[in-house]
Amino acid sequence: MKVILVNGSPHEKGCTYTALAEASEALSKNGIETEILWVGNKPVQGCIGCMACRKTGRCFVSDSVNDFVEKAKTADGFIFGTPVHYAAASGSITSFMDRAFYSGGSALAGKPAAAIVSCRRGGGSSTFDQMNKYFTINCMPIVSSQYWNQVHGNTPEEVKKDEEGMQTMRTLGNNMAWLLKCIEAGKEKGIDFPEREPFIRTNFIR
Repeated sequence: MKVILVNGSPHEKGCTYTALAEASEALSKNGIETEILWVGNKPVQGCIGCMACRKTGRCFVSDSVNDFVEKAKTADGFIFGTPVHYAAASGSITSFMDRAFYSGGSALAGKPAAAIVSCRRGGGSSTFDQMNKYFTINCMPIVSSQYWNQVHGNTPEEVKKDEEGMQTMRTLGNNMAWLLKCIEAGKEKGIDFPEREPFIRTNFIR
């Protein structure tokens, strides 16, 4: 089993990475393979609603989004991490997830997911809420922890001093490993993800 952790910070080895790495280590101790992907510090194109992905299965922009969606097809779970910018997720991770979920949502559907937020002081709850909405619209079980998945600090060293935050990351990793094993055990007993009905779209203006 494998979990992909996505680092949506412009800093490759900063505070967000420190939190993700703690969760990753807990997953590894439970026998789960992990990979941390960095979105990067170059501009990430936002979705322009061109619908090209509906025909090709890929976003027309050639960047890390398509690479992630390909990896997602064989992954079993996901953790998305972001710093808090103006009480919201970073612009990069927002554009990344908009396009990844729109063009490749089927590769993520039904698989457990979680969000991690890193903040200096405030804005964590609103950012956490924003991130979780991607999962709830895509039939993805959300993995919880002992508190909201957030760490505090202005540097990686400060984040490591947030003992409750780091413990929350370890608990998250342990809980995700447990859920993945439960899902695997269920499949062995013939319990599959529920078959979905044909989608019904109700527009409020007719």
